[in-house]
Amino acid sequence: MWFFRRLGGLLRDTMLSLRGHDLALHAAGVTFYAGIAVVPSILLAIWLSARLVGDDRMVELGRSLGDALPDELGAPQVAEATIAAGLGQPTVVALAVLIPATFYGEGLRRAFVSLTDARDTLIGWRGRLLVLPLFAAAPALLLVVLLVTPTVARLFGEGGASVLLGIVLAFLTDWVVLWFSLTWVYRVVSPRRPGWLASVWGGAVTGSFIAGFVQGFVLFLSLPLDLGLPFGGFVQIGGVVAVGLWLYLLHVLVLVGFAMTLRMEARGGVPWHPVPEPAPAGDGGARRAVVVPEG
Repeated sequence: MWFFRRLGGLLRDTMLSLRGHDLALHAAGVTFYAGIAVVPSILLAIWLSARLVGDDRMVELGRSLGDALPDELGAPQVAEATIAAGLGQPTVVALAVLIPATFYGEGLRRAFVSLTDARDTLIGWRGRLLVLPLFAAAPALLLVVLLVTPTVARLFGEGGASVLLGIVLAFLTDWVVLWFSLTWVYRVVSPRRPGWLASVWGGAVTGSFIAGFVQGFVLFLSLPLDLGLPFGGFVQIGGVVAVGLWLYLLHVLVLVGFAMTLRMEARGGVPWHPVPEPAPAGDGGARRAVVVPEG
């Protein structure tokens, strides 16, 4: 029981820390920056990945990705076209897309500063520079996902219980990639710089929720919806709005995960540890833990 009480205390403290902050507005702000950065980031990751495995292999993996996606809303065609666009970039253009791609780091750091009492200068430039190492890791992260897609596509094609196994495999793959990425974001891009242990826990927990959310988005893509219906029949506008809404909800989770990571840091980096409290004056600055009775 003590374990669940402490986890409940962590969640309660996380929600309390967000009071007085307009979480929805900050998530919308990050989504704006993501709207600038997401396509250049994907194109750069594709171009870099092709330097490792070759263009032909990337085209093959793009087809496998298309086979693993539902085609009701045209997702396979978008996936294959994106791969082709990334491979077709000249070297100069591929490197130039770093400029808009790094805006994502700026958006994240601005949101993190707004959610804490941290004082920061050159927020935009710091965020954009600190996110650069993730682009160096982007080929490996993208290839982890793409190399699994042939197996996922085969499992989906077999039907029955294999579909469930494919969903689990896709979830675990997305989780590992998100875990790594969010750990870096929470530890390095954040102005508060929580410890690695808290950042790893925060990245793992938040990544699991977002990985599940990604599977939900894939399910959404399988629905026979008319995305242009609310927008005068303009399907492209409806598609952009749908992706924007998905990104917005995703960033709500990212920011809540950041707040939770800071609360974990206050617990020594472990979610179920008690919160230390300052010792009485004259105790040499030592701190003791608040012990919650077990049982």
